[in-house]
Amino acid sequence: MVLASGAAFGFRRTLPHMLGVTGGFFLMVMCIGMGFGALFRAFPGLYDWLRYLGAAYLVHLAWRIAGSSPAARDDGRRDAGEPLGFLGAAAFQWVNPKAWTMAVAAVGTYTPQQGFLANVVIISVLFAVINLPCVSLWAGCGSLIRRWLGDPARRRRFNQAMALLLLASLYPMLG
Repeated sequence: MVLASGAAFGFRRTLPHMLGVTGGFFLMVMCIGMGFGALFRAFPGLYDWLRYLGAAYLVHLAWRIAGSSPAARDDGRRDAGEPLGFLGAAAFQWVNPKAWTMAVAAVGTYTPQQGFLANVVIISVLFAVINLPCVSLWAGCGSLIRRWLGDPARRRRFNQAMALLLLASLYPMLG
């Protein structure tokens, strides 16, 4: 999603998306560490519900990406609307089953019980510190191919490929 945003909007306009992913995941790890994970252990069906909700949202996004085409802006340049903002990207982490899996695994596996609260904070900060450069790299790669995608036919093929890859990413989580 961040690669596609970088390609469609450029690196600078994708910054809120990148920061939202990082901030949303930070908050998720903190909440799981503070006991939200116990909710899933008590009600395992809740995790399944969230997993399917997240999958449905990803299918919706894939459909939108596959069908999107650059629209003309007032200044004559091509643009595909508005990028996902900070709050939208942060909120997406909460319906992203891959984020839940990673956050639960991180808290369960790497958080020592001695000084648990401090360790939850440390792990959350470490994930944010690692996450931001990773999503920045994706957005940067998208920005680099932006000019190449100026051709509508190439953009359409790129969007369709990104949508198919997004759908393919559902296989491990639903299998």
